[in-house]
Amino acid sequence: MTWLSGVLAVLSGSIVGFSLGLIGGGGSILSVPLLIYVVGIRDPHLAIGTSALAVGVNAFANFISHWRTGTVKWPCAFVFGGTGVVGAALGSSLGKAVDGQKLLFFFALIMIAVGAMMLRPKASGGDPDVQLNPRIAARLVAVAFGTGAISGFFGIGGGFLIVPGLMLGSGMPILNAVGSSLFSVGAFGLTTTVNYALSGLVDWGTAAVFIVGGVFGGFAGLRAALQLAEHRRALSRVFAGVIFVVAAYMLARVGLAWV
Repeated sequence: MTWLSGVLAVLSGSIVGFSLGLIGGGGSILSVPLLIYVVGIRDPHLAIGTSALAVGVNAFANFISHWRTGTVKWPCAFVFGGTGVVGAALGSSLGKAVDGQKLLFFFALIMIAVGAMMLRPKASGGDPDVQLNPRIAARLVAVAFGTGAISGFFGIGGGFLIVPGLMLGSGMPILNAVGSSLFSVGAFGLTTTVNYALSGLVDWGTAAVFIVGGVFGGFAGLRAALQLAEHRRALSRVFAGVIFVVAAYMLARVGLAWV
């Protein structure tokens, strides 16, 4: 890693951390395109493995804050995370077997899906006293496996699917879903990291400086979020627009590579 790529990795991590702190879920979707088109990691699989490590570490760091504030629904989080880890292991194995350019094409499509979901209004209701039972556990298992597979395949956090999945499966409020989801995001990310690392597809140095940038960017994003709380919805729309533009750029680059 050159000094220039290191600086670019810190800046890219700061962008991801800032977006996560400012608007919450969806920010980590930018990790892979930033690592490829800004930092300069040419192998899509190496970028995905490196991104998964950064996403997993940052998720567990944020999870600690929610744990301390008591917003985590542990039984539901364990069921969802434990099942999803199996899906993430299978999904990441499949991702490694897919051609790099095809993987970027599918990644751009999932980015469009993330942007569309960010434009939808978020429900805030739910039962804060929800208790795990066999019916809820069955729903969580069904949703978690598919979510974990998608997370592992693309090397992303998957919070945009995990949060609504937890709410749908258990009926918990969004605050508890966000706190509980971070356990799964971290578990899926580290599962994907281990799978990719076994194939030598993690750039540890780049991941380290990317994570450092993400920490500082996250603090800045949280401060900005407090000042711009009443404009949060508008900020989500703007960020969704950024995701659409990046996805279009990726599709164009993949298209040129195929010509």
